Amino acid sequence: MKLDLLAFGAHPDDIELFAGGTLAKMAALGYATGVVDMSRGELGTRGTPAIRAREAGRAARILGLKVRENLGLPDGDIRATAAARLKVVRILRKYRPPVVLVHHWEDKHPDHTNTSRLVTEAAHHAGLGKIKTGQERFRPTAVLYFKLPAGVFPSLVIDVTEFEEKRLAAIQAHRSQLFNPASREPATYLSQPDFLARVKAVHTYFGTLIGKTMGEGFFVKGTLEIPDLIEFFRHQRPERRH
Repeated sequence: MKLDLLAFGAHPDDIELFAGGTLAKMAALGYATGVVDMSRGELGTRGTPAIRAREAGRAARILGLKVRENLGLPDGDIRATAAARLKVVRILRKYRPPVVLVHHWEDKHPDHTNTSRLVTEAAHHAGLGKIKTGQERFRPTAVLYFKLPAGVFPSLVIDVTEFEEKRLAAIQAHRSQLFNPASREPATYLSQPDFLARVKAVHTYFGTLIGKTMGEGFFVKGTLEIPDLIEFFRHQRPERRH
């Protein structure tokens, strides 16, 4: 199966938190989308790998994903090794997505940082014919980075206002990780009562940058080319001057 967009996240809930609205919107537009979770989240303070796998499946259905895979890399020890890179190369050649989403490389969590490096390297290596996997070589057209660190301005913002309910539902599918007053498991950053409000505030900020209610921001290395200037701006909101 060929995918139009493939997102990579270190843990089973990372994509939903920072790119769930974009995935839901692209699926609604008729594009084939997928997610690859690098690890099973087995080191997570709350939940178990089995519980998290079921939650990831529910979130995938909510977002309309065609594919959701887990590479089974060790949680807490994801590294850009040759073996791990080859796994990602195989995935990229299998699904051949022109657009790839992955963590920004500046992050406090080492798994996020290493996932960014790993996928970025694999996106390049997947296009090298001398790396043999029994598949045709392929290189994505664009790698977009999510969860931007403070001070990094997005290269582009996707309007996800109409998909806020789906985005939130996909996040809430990972209920083992979120606030539950009846839970006896230890508290974490994600399980704080105001965590979802803080995530929403980030998307509200990105929305304000494009004059919309909710947005998801992405960073692209290098300069984007616009092949058709008129067509690109035809559907943009006109600038309003007072």
